[in-house]
Amino acid sequence: MRHRIWLRTVSTVLNPKMRSHTYIDTLGSARIMARVLDGKALAKEIKAELKIKIHNWVSSGQRAPSLRCIIVGEDPASHTYVKNKIAAAIEIGIEAQTLKYDENLTEEALITAIELLNEDTTVDGILVQLPLPNNIDERRVCNAVAPEKDVDGFHITNVGQLCLDMPTIVPATALAVIEMLKRFKIETFGRNAVVVGRSKNVGLPIAMMLHSDKNHDSGLGMDATVTVCHRYTPPELLQQHCRNADIIVTATGVPNLIKADMIKPGATVIDVGITRITDEQGKTKLVGDVDYDGFVAFDASVVVVFVVVAVALILRGTDYTSG
Repeated sequence: MRHRIWLRTVSTVLNPKMRSHTYIDTLGSARIMARVLDGKALAKEIKAELKIKIHNWVSSGQRAPSLRCIIVGEDPASHTYVKNKIAAAIEIGIEAQTLKYDENLTEEALITAIELLNEDTTVDGILVQLPLPNNIDERRVCNAVAPEKDVDGFHITNVGQLCLDMPTIVPATALAVIEMLKRFKIETFGRNAVVVGRSKNVGLPIAMMLHSDKNHDSGLGMDATVTVCHRYTPPELLQQHCRNADIIVTATGVPNLIKADMIKPGATVIDVGITRITDEQGKTKLVGDVDYDGFVAFDASVVVVFVVVAVALILRGTDYTSG
């Protein structure tokens, strides 16, 4: 997967060469044609910051933050993702372990295991890998995790605090979007933003933070004008909304949904979708929602692919819970 970003950035000082490669956005700001930024490098930067913070914490006589990842069943993608989370956590100094259960585990047994971790004062963060087997109610399980140990930010208390723009633990994928916009200095104030996908764990929190007031307590607000599209948005209306957007965040899991001709020059497109497909050679690969090949040829667009950033922010959530 390519962890890079093709994007246009705002500039207020333009030399003649720069001026020949600019356009004006909806608020009258000049934007420069594409430059390449690296999402993988951003994740490395975040992890380096956390490593220093944890080192200083432990050096002061405190114990290292601890994380427990629970996985139920044998889904290969889930096991790979958990393995990467654990490896990244250990790399920066978090004490991390995986708790594996077979797919026959009952819902009650899983909740009992979570409650034991809630009561364990040596455990700071708990992560339950989704999806769970069909016989288990994911919402009930997510609500079983103590809110202060809920690294994923899926507990109803944390979701409610996010909606009220209060300080809370935010779902890592959604927070990765906001972190990228901030660190790459993509202007959001008053801009038109479209979120494609309304899932409770990704689309909803992204939309909440994009439209929220930056001056509120959470400090996560981006002050954009936000439109949410979903599976029942007519295709022609989806295209219309996207063509009017300065920022598009797509999180549907529908390969090639967002095509180059749906994007106006200079728009920032953040691709959160992940789908495993089989190509013409019979090989499996991960793809996003964006028709990447089309965007490469369409020089006026921006593509962001950032799985590693989300993993880094999961680790920051563990550090957050430890104080």
